[in-house]
Amino acid sequence: MPGPLSSPFSPQARPFDAVLARAEQIILGKPAQIRLAAACMLAGGHLLIEDLPGMGKTTLAHTLAHLLGLRFSRIQFTSDLLPADITGVSIFDRERNDFRFIPGPVFAQLVLADEINRATPKTQSALLEAMEEGQVTSEGETRTLPTPFFVIATQNPAHQIGTFPLPESQLDRFLMRLELGYPDRSAERTLLASGGRRREAEEQLALLTPDELPALQREVEAVHVAEPLIDYVQALVEATRHSPTFQHGLSPRAGLGLLAAARAWAWLAGRDMVIPDDVQAVLPAVARHRLRSAQGGSAATAEDIAALIRSVAIP
Repeated sequence: MPGPLSSPFSPQARPFDAVLARAEQIILGKPAQIRLAAACMLAGGHLLIEDLPGMGKTTLAHTLAHLLGLRFSRIQFTSDLLPADITGVSIFDRERNDFRFIPGPVFAQLVLADEINRATPKTQSALLEAMEEGQVTSEGETRTLPTPFFVIATQNPAHQIGTFPLPESQLDRFLMRLELGYPDRSAERTLLASGGRRREAEEQLALLTPDELPALQREVEAVHVAEPLIDYVQALVEATRHSPTFQHGLSPRAGLGLLAAARAWAWLAGRDMVIPDDVQAVLPAVARHRLRSAQGGSAATAEDIAALIRSVAIP
């Protein structure tokens, strides 16, 4: 087993701790969700936040963008939004006597796809190539997106009026799905007294730079995963494929995402190796939106994932 990674895990080299602490001062009473969102980004994944309107989904995205120093854009998804409104369009430049490409809002380092399930499936699919390949193909030409590149999408519950379900191919592009939920009484009292946190989120000074984030992601990739831990992840993935609880099991991509998220969770805890607790901590956020109940086809519940964890022995 490799020895400890000295610099990334020393107390003097934990700049991300300040990001988490500041975010918790803005998004009140949600430390677990903030930590999962941070782990998602450190693992290089995209994040889906599903909850009722007004629960702080957009504020969380704004907060992370400002604290990480990322170039930010927001796309409000509506039923009449077109794919070109996301990727960009070419216009004729009379001075140059040629067409000039005007980049769309997807050409940012952190893209907030607000209420993504209010757009039609055709428009939703405009993000697929960007999320998977880090590029956009428009009018026959492929253009590379900036790095780092993240999508944080928010969606309202599917039973609300005017929503379109996200196709499974798009859901699988999101490393994690979170729910914020109502704040506890103390946090909501502070929120009511302060008049909200949106303006404070937008006024945050960057605690990191875009150049620092890829370096931190490389540290996360260096977190050690022992062979028995890989066996454990594989056993969890295989259990979903044989369980009568789910319509179908997790894909190999989901297994890779689970390992990446567990590495990030361990790194945030200051450890240089993954333990089973890390896998269990991130499994609900990684797996629930990818699994469908065999009874009725709804998304897997928290109890479904808890039963899955109990059914697989820890190495």
